[in-house]
Amino acid sequence: MTSKQRAYLKSLAMTMDPIFQFGKNSLTPENTKAIAEALEARELIKNCADDPKEIAQIVAERTHSQVVQVIGKKIVLYKESKDNKKIELPKDNKKK
Repeated sequence: MTSKQRAYLKSLAMTMDPIFQFGKNSLTPENTKAIAEALEARELIKNCADDPKEIAQIVAERTHSQVVQVIGKKIVLYKESKDNKKIELPKDNKKK
């Protein structure tokens, strides 16, 4: 993900409300599945968590998503949907 794409996703996430709240002990397979389903439906989600940096990495790994931002206790995750694509990321215009 480029810095331009990350900035775009951060701007979208600013207006979103968190949809999950959890701590490390409540990160169960059921919660992980619910997060994965929300990512498939929405592509971009915001969560609240205790120890957010560690939990962000765990959730991203388990759901095959990308951490866009961790700010305070909020985590923003992105995963392109296979069936419900809604977000068009900016193209990387750098020439190689």
